[in-house]
Amino acid sequence: MAGRFAPRPTRTTVRGGHVAVPAGTGLPRQAGAAGRVRRWVPEGALDLGLVLGPLRRGPADPTFRTLPDGSVWRASRTPAGPGTLRVAVHGGEVRAEAWGPGAEWLLDRLPQLLGADDDPDAFAPRHRLLALARHRRPGLRLTRTGLVLESLIPSILEQKVTTDEAYRAWRLLVRKFGEPAPGPAAGGRLWVMPEPRTWALIPSWEWHRAGVDNKRASTILRAVRVAARLEEAVGMEPGAAQARLEVVPGIGPWTSAETVQRSHGAPDAVTVGDLHLPGIVGWALAGDRYADDSVMLELLEPYAGQRHRAARLILLSGKTPARRAPKMPRVDIGRL
Repeated sequence: MAGRFAPRPTRTTVRGGHVAVPAGTGLPRQAGAAGRVRRWVPEGALDLGLVLGPLRRGPADPTFRTLPDGSVWRASRTPAGPGTLRVAVHGGEVRAEAWGPGAEWLLDRLPQLLGADDDPDAFAPRHRLLALARHRRPGLRLTRTGLVLESLIPSILEQKVTTDEAYRAWRLLVRKFGEPAPGPAAGGRLWVMPEPRTWALIPSWEWHRAGVDNKRASTILRAVRVAARLEEAVGMEPGAAQARLEVVPGIGPWTSAETVQRSHGAPDAVTVGDLHLPGIVGWALAGDRYADDSVMLELLEPYAGQRHRAARLILLSGKTPARRAPKMPRVDIGRL
């Protein structure tokens, strides 16, 4: 979808294709913290919470923060270096400000992050439940971060444990081994996740303190050793990217799907191997709370090419059966 730079009011200067905003524009200011700004107008409705919510790993995620004014703050490790991004929507226009070495990289890819490459109209609902869910959530688009490791590592941490355990591990490891994000604090300090070499040097006892077992820690260590090759997967089609990720021992279809859903904005990367999702899909589409992966895939077959979007809409519909086991990380409706 097309985006554009809109002209700024008076006293605004342009630097390197982005707009530098002076005081009095409503964006945060602090000494030495001037950021670079981009304004972009999306086509159609845009719900920041729905689009960026899957990138948040728990309410205390040190790399992600939502403020009462509706703005979303993210800290990322980009190919150009650490960067902080603030995004807000006002009157149908997106206003983003970024700081740090990765600021230009983040602003250049702002439309993709907010779903400009996604095509919601490609989805044709065949169930009334999905038609209603789409109608009620017109601002749903699939984000594309263009970054693999920042989605892969927390997805590995979420393997076979509860959400609370996984979120705690991510929080502790990022705060201890990451670095403060550039730019102003967003209602509290944001952190950039560790670089690959730092992940590789984390001592075994620190993994243990964070509650990460040897299997998951070893998978992360194997992944960061080939970080460059994995990041290259962002230029591949989602299926090929999943195949590359799954070459790493310990990364299977569940983890690769959870990753490319975010890094690639993959509309068909349905999560298999999930504790709860088959039952949720089965209950919503066929009244079968005991559905397994094969039944789920059969029910989603009419949505081939859009199965991940169909699953998102089912989760957003609220039609879910009562849980039969402790909450696990495979389905977290709060961040969908």
